[in-house]
Amino acid sequence: MIKVYCYDRCSTCKKALKWLDEKGVTYELLDIKGDHPDEASLKAFYEKSGLPLKRFFNTSGMIYREMELSRKLPDMSEEDQIKLLATDGMLVKRPLVIGDDFVLTGFKEAEWEKVLG
Repeated sequence: MIKVYCYDRCSTCKKALKWLDEKGVTYELLDIKGDHPDEASLKAFYEKSGLPLKRFFNTSGMIYREMELSRKLPDMSEEDQIKLLATDGMLVKRPLVIGDDFVLTGFKEAEWEKVLG
């Protein structure tokens, strides 16, 4: 069963969950704010994903903007970026979907269709 980290007030998360329900995909729902992934999990997700680490950041989030991370991230090591992500679930791009052999960040229907459809 896949794990889906979401935030209950996020409209993109709501669309993604509706899509999963309509496709009959079984998932475990986790609250990204209260039950966010820890550093070890984030590192494993990143390595499994093959995605650039920046794709794991919620670049449109308030915390990201307040911390001026668009300016700071390029000078940070991957290890430091992962540590930072682990400090607050609201920094993590959502929904974050974890399967046995894939990781999806954000809701891009075509990408989800290819992997989950």
